[in-house]
Amino acid sequence: MHPLITPNQLEELVNTGADILICDCRFDLTNPQAGREAYNAGHILGAIYVDLDRDLSAAKTGSNGRHPLPSPQAWADTKQRLGIDPKTTVIAYDNHGSVYASRLWWMLKASGHAHVQVLDGGLSAWNGSIGTIPPVIEPLKVTPAPQDWAGAVTVDAIEECIADPNLLGHCMIDARAEDRFRGENETLDPIGGHIPGALNRFFKHNLSAGQFKSPEVLRTEFKALLGSTPASKVINQCGSGVSACHNLLAMEVAGLSGARLYAGSWSEWCADPKRPIATT
Repeated sequence: MHPLITPNQLEELVNTGADILICDCRFDLTNPQAGREAYNAGHILGAIYVDLDRDLSAAKTGSNGRHPLPSPQAWADTKQRLGIDPKTTVIAYDNHGSVYASRLWWMLKASGHAHVQVLDGGLSAWNGSIGTIPPVIEPLKVTPAPQDWAGAVTVDAIEECIADPNLLGHCMIDARAEDRFRGENETLDPIGGHIPGALNRFFKHNLSAGQFKSPEVLRTEFKALLGSTPASKVINQCGSGVSACHNLLAMEVAGLSGARLYAGSWSEWCADPKRPIATT
């Protein structure tokens, strides 16, 4: 299944009554209620709201990052509560360049959900019906079996990579804006900078006019960044494990499958003053 779906393709699925679940993932890091408020004001008809903090993250401890991954059991419980059946095709969207939708996309793929796509262009590209009344969510009768996060990398593994760069032959890509990567204009985390050795690809470079660039263009750009490093040796990270999923999605669109995610990302890394920091 292609990771992206066009608005016209989604409208066809809706009109044919296909077994789909549309998920509105809008969010604002500086105003956590804004996504829910925007959803209440108008959303794709039939879509449920999926909250980054409540549904797609675990509780913060102060040392595990701003959006830590939930445990496999907690995520299985969330899927049960939201009615995400393993056989259902999930369509995720937002209105922020698909950055939050890509987090849901990755979490579903990494936990074994085969059929999930992101609406290319998000709500802005949608010309179909809009609703304001949330649908009644029908929880699953049986909780899906929990599965370990496929492709997730722990902070311990990152520390090992830093200590011995040849250990995994890895390459890290940081999805944050260039200034934050350099340690400038940091407003979300207490310390600026990046993990030593990381490369920078701002996730918004995956887009053109609000939609993903073509597979050919994305592949060319990622290959220029990675050189001979295969996708299987790439670890994506960002500030808190959200926009990194956008790069993972873009790599998938480009046919560069197998990259991994360090979900704790910079917000977890910089929480320990003993860990090294780079700004150049």
